[in-house]
Parts: sequence; structure tokens; C-alpha cells
Amino acid sequence: MDISVTRLPESRAYRELEVSRVHSEIRSIVQDCVAEEVPVALEFNGIAHAVMMATPADLEDFAYGFAITECIVNTASEIHDCEWTSNAQGCTVSLTIAGPCFARLKEKRRNLTGRTGCGLCGTESLAQVIRPLEPLTSTLCFDTKAVLRAAANLRAYQLLLTVTGATHAAAWCTADGNIELIREDVGRHNALDKLVGALLRSSLDAGSGFVIITSRASYEMVQKTATAGIALLAAVSGVTGLAMDVAQSAGLTLLGFTRGTDFSIYSVPQRLSLDAP
Repeated sequence: MDISVTRLPESRAYRELEVSRVHSEIRSIVQDCVAEEVPVALEFNGIAHAVMMATPADLEDFAYGFAITECIVNTASEIHDCEWTSNAQGCTVSLTIAGPCFARLKEKRRNLTGRTGCGLCGTESLAQVIRPLEPLTSTLCFDTKAVLRAAANLRAYQLLLTVTGATHAAAWCTADGNIELIREDVGRHNALDKLVGALLRSSLDAGSGFVIITSRASYEMVQKTATAGIALLAAVSGVTGLAMDVAQSAGLTLLGFTRGTDFSIYSVPQRLSLDAP
């Protein structure tokens, strides 16, 4: 797996075409790129589980991250095999998981049909929405300067956004603010799942750093981050009230409006040093 943070976007992640562009009432034909969005089916032990609309890149990362953040498996070692295929209809990612995990999955009786940015389609009961999280036990204290440094540098690493202008990103940063991994997708949930999967498949210690996302922080983004054992989530946009509540109960430090030299702290402020940046 290529975990280089500066790698070029996969060619299947976007499409090149000619479009008409109008500028100051003058129309011209120019070359353009658009982000691809296709159905991605996730199968576990041969059984279809979810269909999500996603950018068809980093699909193994996506599958690993989804399996962890949706609590289908507890560790990467419980995923025995992962392969994907594509056809005119979309992509299928097939995972082979440990028997006890598969038995637990069948009990959940979930059948998701996801749309971009949607994480609840197909959920059968209210109890399935807010699942209990193990409280984070991290004793790390993150430096304000490091978080702001990562936020300031994030745009430069969004290479698929540069090409298409249409994707979200989730980045994992070391405690000193260096961006080590980034994943992009048309869907914000998908970008975070891809990042979590990439972390699982790398030698990096996810809990030793923090995550920054280009979107708002919904409760599900908090759930996914906490499930991955990461104790700080910084969002470039705002947060929801439920995200704040879930973050507080999980012991996750949640930041919003992380831009320039500014940010807002919505939970567990003691994990962040507040020295002037």
C-alpha cells in the first residue's frame, strides 16, 4: 500500500473531459476534471452488507475503515482477506472476516443504502444510531501550535480537490502537527473511513496523533474517530450538538472552525494546551 502523503490521485478517482466555460459572458471550451462517484458494495464473507456512494479509489482502505468504525471487526487481524472488482455498475469490495465477527454482523440485521454524506440509511432502530463507545484513555496533551500548523497545511495535500474541486479530506497528523496520511472522497464519512483503514494497514500508531477533517463534525464523524482510538478531532467547519455530546461522553477533544489562528473547543479542553500560537 502506498501511504505517501504526496502521492498523485488515482486515475479512476476522476474523469477528464471538455466543458464549456463562461467567464465575463465569453464562452470557451476548456479541459476539466470531475470527481467520480460510483456505488461501492461492501460484502462480508460473501454476504452483501452495504452499498455506499463513494470515489472509487483507496477501496481497500475504505473497506478496512468501514469494518472497524462500524464495529464489524474489532481489529485489523480479524480481516483475513480483502479484494475488489469493478464493472459498469460500480465496484464490489469483498472481505473475509473472522467467524465470530460475521456471526455478530448477521445479528445486527442492517442493510444500508448510502448516499454521499449519509450515514443512517437503512438503520432499523433508534438504538442503533448512538452506540456506546469505550471511553478514550489517552493521556496525550496536544499543542495548539501543532493543530493550527496542520490546519494551515491541509489544503496543500488535497491533490484530488486540486484536480476536481469536489472532494472532502481527512488527514492524520502526528502530535507535532505533521500530516502523515490523507484520504479524499466525495463523501466526508468515506474520507474518514479511508483514513482509518489506511492507518490500520500502516505501521502508524493511530492513537499517537490527531485527525483533521475538511467538513463539519457530525456525531458519526466523532464516533468513527473515537472507535479508531484517536483522541482529538479538529474540523474546519462547525460541529453539531450531538457530536459535542458524543465527544464529551467518549472523552474525545472536539474542535470546530479550525482556521488560521482560530478554533473553538467543544469538549475535553484539558487535552489541548492553550498557549498562544
